[in-house]
Amino acid sequence: MDAIQQAFVVESRELLQAMEDNLLQMESSGGDAETINAIFRAAHTIKGGAGVIECKFIVEFTHVLENVLDEMRSGTIKPDPELIEVLLACSDQLDSLVGCVESECEPDDEVNKASVALRQKLQRFLGNPAAATGGVVPSEAKVEVSGGGGEMETDNWHISLRFGHDVLRKGMEPSAFLRYLNELGRIVHLVTLPDGIPDADEMDPESCYLGFEISYQSDADKAKIDSVFDFVRDDCLIHIWPPHSKLADFISSIEELPEDTMRLGEILIKCGALTQQELDQALSVQSDRSQETEAQPRIGDVLVKQGAVTPEVVEAAAVKQSKVAEKKSLESQLIRVQAAKLDLLIDLVGEMVIASAGANMLAHRSGEAALVESTSVIAMLVEQIRDSALQLRMVQIGDTFTRFQRVVRDTSHELGKDIELVISGSEAELDKSVVEKLGDPLMHLVRNAIDHGIESPDVRVANGKPARGTLRLNAYHESGSIAIEIIDDGAGISREKILAKARDRGLIGSGQVLTDSETYNLLFEPGFSTAEKITNISGRGVGLDVVKRGITSLRGSVEVESNEGAGSTFRIRLPLTLAIIDGFMVGVGKFTYVIPLGTVVECIELTEKDRVETANRQYINLRGGVLPFVRLREQFEIAEAAGRRENIVVVQYAGQKIGLVVDELMGEFQTVIKPLGSIFKHIKGIGGSTILGSGDVALILDVQSLVALATVQQNRGQTAEALRV
Repeated sequence: MDAIQQAFVVESRELLQAMEDNLLQMESSGGDAETINAIFRAAHTIKGGAGVIECKFIVEFTHVLENVLDEMRSGTIKPDPELIEVLLACSDQLDSLVGCVESECEPDDEVNKASVALRQKLQRFLGNPAAATGGVVPSEAKVEVSGGGGEMETDNWHISLRFGHDVLRKGMEPSAFLRYLNELGRIVHLVTLPDGIPDADEMDPESCYLGFEISYQSDADKAKIDSVFDFVRDDCLIHIWPPHSKLADFISSIEELPEDTMRLGEILIKCGALTQQELDQALSVQSDRSQETEAQPRIGDVLVKQGAVTPEVVEAAAVKQSKVAEKKSLESQLIRVQAAKLDLLIDLVGEMVIASAGANMLAHRSGEAALVESTSVIAMLVEQIRDSALQLRMVQIGDTFTRFQRVVRDTSHELGKDIELVISGSEAELDKSVVEKLGDPLMHLVRNAIDHGIESPDVRVANGKPARGTLRLNAYHESGSIAIEIIDDGAGISREKILAKARDRGLIGSGQVLTDSETYNLLFEPGFSTAEKITNISGRGVGLDVVKRGITSLRGSVEVESNEGAGSTFRIRLPLTLAIIDGFMVGVGKFTYVIPLGTVVECIELTEKDRVETANRQYINLRGGVLPFVRLREQFEIAEAAGRRENIVVVQYAGQKIGLVVDELMGEFQTVIKPLGSIFKHIKGIGGSTILGSGDVALILDVQSLVALATVQQNRGQTAEALRV
């Protein structure tokens, strides 16, 4: 049962996310039949799963929700904004109830009260005065004109019966069949149709001219009712339509059928909506028509035209048929694997990478050509295994972006704003462990953009902007990393406000001049806020410092661009994976360092002339451009004197290039990232460590912090030169 509960929780969360996405789509662009059906199927599947694990509180809550969704499918209830608001609240409540299943506890009083309140709201949409605890008061039956010309109550079976002329001659008494119907149920209403009776002089006393439209109440299934007329089937025209409530039962039965490949007719028979005789007759008609024309008519269309089943039931069966085929196709492609097993696999692959590098190094030392070739082949295969293993943990960021549809909707409504969320780059992939830790930082930035960034509709109109604001989430790959942008078209960020606030708090001096980047970085200081008033969403100075801390823990960075009056962009850059990367090894003295290969642009030699020219400055002229650089020997305080030859490795991060001055270029290397202990966190320029094939430890350079360091050094040098002049 534990395994079943776990599977139920996982599947329910996926279904609830799909339900929420469809509800938001319905709110923004209207609800077509497929969207409503998808929402109904999600609720129905959750209810069925809850029944399997005997979770009564989910079954009871979902039952009322399912009734409302069923009325939406039939068109009785229209999905207006008020109803969508309630349905979204129901989705949230179901998530809370699923959480109770996950934690193996009963809902507390607060959760139960919320369930009762939502059930009462749903009952009002149904026009049902019953208490939300389960009592059902039947509503008035609706009357529709049947295809046969009589009237039928939609909550009863409807039988349209035309006896053949020869029934009496064959010893069959029409009234006997009606009496037999009363043994299986109750004839609620009967209309005798005399339309077929000829004039008196043309009437044959041995012929039957009667027809009946019967409203019939019975718990029997369609096959049982149809069997009443077995003896006169060849001499009668019979159509049996299920009650309205039975339609929902048929559709539910179809959806609950086992996931077996079946023909449409078999599905309809299994759910009780069709009899074998009706199917045989339809197949015969289909065969006859296919001989008359080249195109064979669909069996569903034939059944509907004959009046054997309703279009809704045929549609449900067709959807079930396609879902089974799709599911079987997906099952052959997908398999669920626990994240812990993937983590173990990645760890083992990392150790294999280290062992492969050691074997390759020993082979080269031995000088055996065959051994070197063999270890090279093994190294190539290990690299392919590494790439494949890492790919298993890569997920598209689109799922994370989509969840913010609800956040933007609810928050903008709370603030009285009209905001559209536009998503792009959702196919970009990154490590699942990074995605999981990215949710909270993104949440802070999105809510800040809604609250601080985008103005209220009246202010936007007064400033010549559209009343509706736009918030964009965008992702793209860049130099071995992924960039995520949160862009709004709001009021932008005032540099003067930031600087004034920073001076008041003593973060900067009164005469200190800061660049745009340095100014906006003040926003990430703990407790820093430029909000004029405190709201439920922001203004307390708590959030952006948490964002930066969370991004930094992922070896990423966050930067801000803003155009006052036009909007702001928060850009997050993250590594694609936290486990294994391709590196470029360099040597400084007797120490080895690894630079992430995705950041390396080129390598150039630092000539004697360059050494002399750069003795008192930290940049060189690279093909007519200024390239700031960092001497790793000075940065890490290596006491050994520099060798006769030095090289510059040009690296790039966030569009900025710098040079790293090293002694030796040692080539590419598959790097297994080992995190540093907390005692080393204060060291600037180091992002982790790795183990070489020789067993030595090499430090992995943090290119992001080195780029920032070189930029600061260059600015200081230029300022000093200007002061000397």
